[in-house]
Amino acid sequence: MKFIYIIVLIVMFSACKDDNREENSFDNEVIEEDIQVSNDTIQIDDVDIETLDKSITIELKQKQLIEKKDESEELQKLILDKHYLVEKKDYTINFKYPLLNESYKPTNRNFNDFINDYYVNITKTEADILESKLLCDSITAKTFREERLIDYKIYNVNDRLISVLFYKENFYNGAVHPSYAFDCFNFDLENGVFMAYEDFFNQGSEEELVEIINENINKEIGKGEMYYECWDISSEDFFASKNNFVLNETYVEFYFDDCVICPSYTGVYAIELPLTDLLSVLKKYDSNPLVF
Repeated sequence: MKFIYIIVLIVMFSACKDDNREENSFDNEVIEEDIQVSNDTIQIDDVDIETLDKSITIELKQKQLIEKKDESEELQKLILDKHYLVEKKDYTINFKYPLLNESYKPTNRNFNDFINDYYVNITKTEADILESKLLCDSITAKTFREERLIDYKIYNVNDRLISVLFYKENFYNGAVHPSYAFDCFNFDLENGVFMAYEDFFNQGSEEELVEIINENINKEIGKGEMYYECWDISSEDFFASKNNFVLNETYVEFYFDDCVICPSYTGVYAIELPLTDLLSVLKKYDSNPLVF
């Protein structure tokens, strides 16, 4: 009888151990599941934070451009500030641009004709917007309002030369932030003509200038500040935008569209190069306003 009692105790003890093992196994599964959920939550939070950070830097980058000081106040007598606004159900077009006072010099008309007839082309802009909507069959896309904005900065290098930067803000269907593109024009007030890259820089100097620009970019990347994740500009991209620069008495500023040298969320839109760094590529003619 005593022997049977011992066997019963052993069986009961073994059953308790199995129950504890199953319970522990269940608890481990719950803990592992909790950890997995927690890790997933952390990953989602990290993505959200990263997206938020990028959104903030995009807005900061655009704000710095918009608030950048130019010389429009000093040039009030020369500039006729124009504003063209179209607001329709599907889109908004908001263009601000300068014309030059032709009473100062009749040849200023050359600048005005180009801006009116070619650059500020409202008809073409409207056609582009309508075409983009036709290409997309999404109901959301067709009902989303598009916004096209042009604004400008103007600089006076000297009595002979003005530089105009046009920045174009395009708010496309489904985009969280607008994209930016740039056009720069340098106008010789004395002769009434637009000046291009070859009027300031030596012929065939593009590759050397690309090296100078990339050295500048890499210096900024090395500082680990606003230029993280930026990259060298390619020769192809530079050739496509080599006329996109504005001038100052001491530096040249090359502008690049979104995602040409940096992602939209970092870096800046322009590379500022002191004239002293460009002596090897500048034309040494008296007709070059940048000669010093």
